[in-house]
Amino acid sequence: MIAEIVYKGDLRTEARHLRSGNIILTDAPVDNKGKGEAFSPTDLTCTSLGSCILTIMGIAAREHDIDIEGTKAEVHKTMASGPRRISQIEIVIYMPDRNYSDKDKKILDKAAHHCPVALSLSTDTKEIITIHWK
Repeated sequence: MIAEIVYKGDLRTEARHLRSGNIILTDAPVDNKGKGEAFSPTDLTCTSLGSCILTIMGIAAREHDIDIEGTKAEVHKTMASGPRRISQIEIVIYMPDRNYSDKDKKILDKAAHHCPVALSLSTDTKEIITIHWK
């Protein structure tokens, strides 16, 4: 078991990572009867994709001695109805101002498109990954 989740009422959950004890709260989003005071479960799914992409890029960077510290990602989510689901996730990655070679860029771009979260999402979920190099 990796986590324990408790329903706190009023459309809020509290998830505790068992190994570290870290806590994540979720709320239903405003457009789905919630308060939107914390990440929604679908926000976490999209955020997990962004975090996974940066992590896999970090692994590739470490293996090839490429410095990507300070890389940032923006996460954009589009919902659909009938049934309610994530229809599109857009991840916009901003690389730090460094002199990346064409080889470095190819390695990192390939890594960005091969993270386990992306491979776990429905094929109906459109994923758009854009990397901005300074």
